[in-house]
Amino acid sequence: MYSFIKKYTETMQDQNIYPLFSLLVFVAFFIAVLWYVKVLDKNEVEEIKNLPLEQ
Repeated sequence: MYSFIKKYTETMQDQNIYPLFSLLVFVAFFIAVLWYVKVLDKNEVEEIKNLPLEQ
């Protein structure tokens, strides 16, 4: 299967943009998660932390 993907990508024009795009998507997602954790309310963190113990 990898050989099929390799042959397919060799015939594509501007194939170097896809790895760059995937890297940008990953970095954007990682930054968004870090921002969400940073702005998360401390009371909500305590509530989420105790969820498994309340059941």
